[in-house]
Amino acid sequence: MSSQDEQFPAAAAAPEPAAADEGMTWWYRWLCRIAGVIGGMSCAFAGLWNCVTINPLNIAAGVWMMLNAFVLFLCEAPFCCQFIEFANAVSARADRLRAWQKAAFYCGMAVFPVILSLTLTTLFGNAIAFATGVLYGLSALGKKGDAISYARIHQQQKQMDEEKLTGNLEGQA
Repeated sequence: MSSQDEQFPAAAAAPEPAAADEGMTWWYRWLCRIAGVIGGMSCAFAGLWNCVTINPLNIAAGVWMMLNAFVLFLCEAPFCCQFIEFANAVSARADRLRAWQKAAFYCGMAVFPVILSLTLTTLFGNAIAFATGVLYGLSALGKKGDAISYARIHQQQKQMDEEKLTGNLEGQA
């Protein structure tokens, strides 16, 4: 083991396979990441704008939106948070989450400020963050099958239904 491996034992360990690789193509993974970064920026700007008021619910929603932006940057683009020591650890843990878990987390994070204060600022500010959750949710559903396999399944179900129907009619006679 070299001196560099002794200094950074976590970096020398073999990386675990990411749960995001469960059928996501590289371009879709990048689309989700870019949507997360853009959603973080929109949450940050809208959250800051939302805090410029005297209504306490708007201020609470704005603070939550800025927290959403921080979490989105931390999970999707840890290079934006290089000054934070635990950024890479949080990002690695977020990468190990399944797509449906990320979808539920991001959508839930985006809905909460809208529930606190239903304004156009909170709606539009959280829309892209919510869309990021939807993108992860769609990837959790998996790929669409081809038309030939769907036609076969439909034909088999149709034959089974006909056999059941003829079996019931013969049993009655």
